[in-house]
Amino acid sequence: QVQLVESGGGLVQPGGSLRLSCAASGSIFSIYDMGWYRQAPGKQRELVAVITSGGTTNYVDSVKGRFTISRDNPKNTVYLQMNSLKPEDTAVYYCNADLRRNDYLRNTYWGQGTQVTVSS
Repeated sequence: QVQLVESGGGLVQPGGSLRLSCAASGSIFSIYDMGWYRQAPGKQRELVAVITSGGTTNYVDSVKGRFTISRDNPKNTVYLQMNSLKPEDTAVYYCNADLRRNDYLRNTYWGQGTQVTVSS
């Protein structure tokens, strides 16, 4: 079994910062790409940021210069540092991992989601 557990969401004022964490655990052989997605009410889920096992990153245009994705490979953990938050960043944030289990089956796994609300 594999689990992704997120933490760090909450309520923050515009211009504030939050740091999300997502730890993968279980029968994991290797993790490839890890990413963060978000889904606002009434909207489709969108990719926010992704990081490869080698550390290459990519961001959606709307968060470039404000958000930073990073990962700690020995801890199987991915982070999303969010600065200069805007009300339009309000959404449920999900982490995602493309990984191979110890039985060599490769699949994509999702966290349960964490709410981020940006409001004064």
